[in-house]
Amino acid sequence: MATKQECSRLARQLSALGAVKKAFDRTLPSDSPPASITVLAILKQHGEMRLSRLTELLGVDPSVASRHVAHLAANGWTSRRPDPQDKRSRLLYIEPRGEQVLREASLRCTDALADSLTSWSDHDVRLLTELLARLDESLEGRRTHTASRTTRPPADQTTTR
Repeated sequence: MATKQECSRLARQLSALGAVKKAFDRTLPSDSPPASITVLAILKQHGEMRLSRLTELLGVDPSVASRHVAHLAANGWTSRRPDPQDKRSRLLYIEPRGEQVLREASLRCTDALADSLTSWSDHDVRLLTELLARLDESLEGRRTHTASRTTRPPADQTTTR
């Protein structure tokens, strides 16, 4: 079991990842903000979805997700179509141009990493990748557990004082 001392050291190192992310963000074209690339990556990974599902996956307010989607649609990177399960709803999906933008962003980030990690072995990169994935899984379990504890009961089950 990890000690608090080692977790503290890890927390300090993880805070530095913000600077790493900003460096990668600067490699993106000016018309491809990081949030747009994130939305495109989610659509590529999970497939078409309703805006409510995208909002969940992003962990943002629906108005924020709507602004991101509006930017993507204005650039022709995403489109919407009626949901066959519920014609009142719309499904958001990535267009071929959006896939191209996502590929370009991925290549730029990969090139930036390759340039920065020239002294690293493939083994070290693989190990870091595996450990970061494991950390993400552990944190996802905690986020899911915390979300289930903080979910409010339905309106008909609330108590009044």
